[in-house]
Amino acid sequence: MKKFNIRKVLDGLTASSSSSSAAASPPSGSRENDMIQETLQSEHFQLCKTLRHGFPYQPSSMAFDPVQKILAIGTQNGALRLFGRAGVECYCQHESGSAVIQLEFLVNEGALVSALADDSIHLWNLRQKIPAILHSLKFNRERITFCHLPFQSKWLYVGTERGNIHIVNVESFTLSGYVIMWNKAIELSSKSHPGPVVHISDNPMDEGKLLIGFECGIVVLWDLKSKKADYRYNYDEAIHSVAWHHEGKQFVCSHSDGTLTTWNVRIPAKPAQIITPHGKQPKDGKKPEPCKPILKVEYKTTRVGEPFMILCGGLSYDTVGRRACLTVMHGKSTAVLEMDYSIVDFLTLCETPYPNDFQEPYAVVVLLEKDLVVIDLAQIGYPIFENPYPLSIHESPVTCCEYYADCPAEIIPALYSVGSKQKRQGFSKKEWPISGGNWGQGTLSFSEIIVTGHADGSIKFWDSSALMLQVLYKLKTAKVFEKPRSKEEKSTTDIVDEDPFAIQILSWCPESRVLCVAGVSAHVIVYRFSKQEVTTEEVQLLEVRMQCELNEVESPEGGGEQASAVSTPGTSSSPQTSLPQSHPSTSSNNSSDGLRDNVPCLKVRSSPLKQSPGYQVELLIQLVWVSGEPPQQITSLAVNSAYGLVAFGNGNGLAVVDYLQKTLLLNMSTAELYGSTDPHHRQPRSPRKARQPSAGFCDGNDASATPEERCKSPTSDARDNSFSRSRSSSVTSIDRESREVVSSLYFCDSLSKKSETLAVPSLWVGTSLGGMMAITLSVPSTPEQRMQQPVAVSFCGSVVRLKGGILRMAQLDASGTLLPHVYEPWYEPNAPEEEREPPRRRRPTSPPSSQENQDCQYIVVCSEKQAKVVALPSQNFIYEHNITEASFVLRADVVTMTSGVGLACFCANGHIMTLSLPSLRPLLDVNYLPLTDMRIARTFCFSNQGQAMYLTSPTEIQRITYSQETCDNLQEMLGELFTPVETPEAPNRGFFKGLFGGGAQSLDREDLFGEVTAGKASRSLAQHIPGPGGMEGMKGAASGVVGELARARIALDERGQKLGELEERTAAMMSSADSFSKHAHDIMLKYKDKKWYQL
Repeated sequence: MKKFNIRKVLDGLTASSSSSSAAASPPSGSRENDMIQETLQSEHFQLCKTLRHGFPYQPSSMAFDPVQKILAIGTQNGALRLFGRAGVECYCQHESGSAVIQLEFLVNEGALVSALADDSIHLWNLRQKIPAILHSLKFNRERITFCHLPFQSKWLYVGTERGNIHIVNVESFTLSGYVIMWNKAIELSSKSHPGPVVHISDNPMDEGKLLIGFECGIVVLWDLKSKKADYRYNYDEAIHSVAWHHEGKQFVCSHSDGTLTTWNVRIPAKPAQIITPHGKQPKDGKKPEPCKPILKVEYKTTRVGEPFMILCGGLSYDTVGRRACLTVMHGKSTAVLEMDYSIVDFLTLCETPYPNDFQEPYAVVVLLEKDLVVIDLAQIGYPIFENPYPLSIHESPVTCCEYYADCPAEIIPALYSVGSKQKRQGFSKKEWPISGGNWGQGTLSFSEIIVTGHADGSIKFWDSSALMLQVLYKLKTAKVFEKPRSKEEKSTTDIVDEDPFAIQILSWCPESRVLCVAGVSAHVIVYRFSKQEVTTEEVQLLEVRMQCELNEVESPEGGGEQASAVSTPGTSSSPQTSLPQSHPSTSSNNSSDGLRDNVPCLKVRSSPLKQSPGYQVELLIQLVWVSGEPPQQITSLAVNSAYGLVAFGNGNGLAVVDYLQKTLLLNMSTAELYGSTDPHHRQPRSPRKARQPSAGFCDGNDASATPEERCKSPTSDARDNSFSRSRSSSVTSIDRESREVVSSLYFCDSLSKKSETLAVPSLWVGTSLGGMMAITLSVPSTPEQRMQQPVAVSFCGSVVRLKGGILRMAQLDASGTLLPHVYEPWYEPNAPEEEREPPRRRRPTSPPSSQENQDCQYIVVCSEKQAKVVALPSQNFIYEHNITEASFVLRADVVTMTSGVGLACFCANGHIMTLSLPSLRPLLDVNYLPLTDMRIARTFCFSNQGQAMYLTSPTEIQRITYSQETCDNLQEMLGELFTPVETPEAPNRGFFKGLFGGGAQSLDREDLFGEVTAGKASRSLAQHIPGPGGMEGMKGAASGVVGELARARIALDERGQKLGELEERTAAMMSSADSFSKHAHDIMLKYKDKKWYQL
């Protein structure tokens, strides 16, 4: 898709950049790192968008090509989404960003016309994998209200707010001089303006008759040849839509009072029928009570049986609070189908594209405000089709997400097998009717999974391999809690106003299939994957009391700039005196002074919990209220299956839990973690409010968005909904946050102490003030000892300090290769003991030991301002790079590419950057998103193999790649929208209709609307703007009737040009022959009377 002009930084020239600086390396470090050959270069990177998934945000219009079977949806922000068969999707964007008010396909031509609210119309070429605009026409004096493009015609009718109709040639995108003026269309005796044009259509049986609907209730049948009105139909109520019977003798109008009027074409005096589908019929024969407007009606016929009349709106005014409905009237039966959201538009899918034949409707596509529904008209009860597109991303607002590329191949089938049992039943048995296009030929060699957390506590796993997106499995975390039956029963211990089960942080190990989630109500749940169903009588609960009396800090001057690479040998420490509470909790709910104390925010389910195959609860951890103050929301989370530990932190400190033994190992404040190396001057903690308001995430850059337009799920203090966060990483340092928050956690086998020669299990802790500490863990080696002996904890103190909060930590081996995290391979947790395989702890392929005075590991640390590489065990700084000065990093990930390992960063100012490892050379810097909002900041994440994603709207995921290889292969991987298909044959007129002229009447529109007959339109009326596709694209897009005409005209021009050249050559040859004849005659006369010997 769109490729960006990027600034690729020359390798090695890091010092010239104003935002980068390299720290001097110790001699020993430089010698070691000279040996590391970095293979990742700037030419390996290129940024471009790949695909957009999800439901089109704020849809406004829809169109369908009945031959190509492609659906197009336009939105209020100028986006265009095209859908074919499952896996064939495309996204385009109008530059103006104006709302798309109408779409019209050039049926089976591979082209689409879009009309926008800024009074412009555009022609899109769909014959290329990435559609482009061929032509644009901008109206200057009139507002566009309705467009109509007849089947197999190149002339587009454009109705305006003034009541006039202009005609556009879609080949050249020029206006015809033929104009239908409103004052000519209505009766001369009418003194009032009829209002905007709300409908245009030609008679199915006579292309020369145009039906024009005006908003005031007047309908005019206009004769295009004679340029006058044949009939005028008047009704007192405003018109919203008009639909023809296929024989062209009747049409139906829908009105603002909920009525449908049926008119015979030749009887304009009064309607043949007036019905109010949802109105109550009075017994005294009076007019029924008015209903809500019928916004649209469609009239479709069948060869056998009664016709279908399908409409939306028209409900009675006394149905307050009733959901939007689609009404299907078939003969004497009327079905009212309730929808979950308001209806934006609907289309009836028919077997034939010809309007003058029996339509044979088979399905209705209903575009809702937040969903797309397709109804099967052929089956009893009108079931819906199962939607193959990933349109349920926003089923509950997305609050967080993670992207896993190059994950184990067996995890996708495992998730699909358990997720397939969750599918709903009762769908139509027929194939999905929107089945156009072809899949791309290219593919990616690795598996990809996207995991999304939602406001209702649900988690969805998506297969995102090969540029597709398909839901695999859905987990509902709220099942472990008691749900209040009403708002009145809402617990007083809640710390958020809305969405108490919202997912805040995800930590997932694909290899071991262990999942850990943190919610906004200060709770952590550990899940394990099982293929067997179990019933849990009682959820394992651990209550943790986290408090800190001395945590208000004053950051030292330039504290992040100097390095405090000090390590103090720690001793084994025991947790705080506050012990975990058993379930059910026996602790008192109130302290001696009447304040809430030792009370969790959510009530745990008391009844047995049936857990289906998939992810099952292993342990629930809840933070409790402390002396009337609510627990701080969790800001960091990490889980490790090899150690059996989960760690989480917040503004009060750090806690480490053994989820195998269900015990609390560590519960300490950040000040205690520093020990004697604490660089901060701490003061007593200031009192905090008893409740934390939920921070609404703005769904756009406009802060005045309505509540419906916001994701209302709360977030943590450290991730506030404003970019000028009150932390040391803020753009301005005036308002620094005084509370030090644990912002990052990382489990690994490392040389955490200077004296160590053997890598041991460790936990690295990063804080919001740039501190990074190390904790070593003594994990029992055998499975039996692991379940009986406690894990010992030892503190190493502060290792490194950076500017800004720590975001990411990773580990490299001596060759600069990323060390994979340690994990335990997955096994069935519910298998009998005799069948269960013994756990096998997997270690990364790192050197088992370090010789004296020799570094063999490197720790990569990235904060909101800078990145550093530290050698272990010496703890010497090897490299340092200041990423940004004026902004701050929102997301950083250490990623594996085909050619090496790098650090990828996304900044608040919209820049995407990549750095080499371990030297931190800038390789890529692109100003990708000039304006960012909190939704993008909350959901942006990088993954391996050059993949990244973010939530571009509340309903859509945008995937991008920063890999040059993927960008080069993108065209092959993308699907094709247009496929060569024969247009169905026109309906047979029959012998008698052909004999007596009763069939469809054709019209030579070229003769009527062409420049020779109609003249030229006013230049000031509209401005023609050539599109980036150009005329070459138009030639490529031409096909069918319109294309054949265009190609014939081009061929004639070329033939005429060749004939002209031939004529010129013939004239030159004749002139040359005349000249030769003259010279020959002169020579003959000269030598005529001379003897041979005189020559």
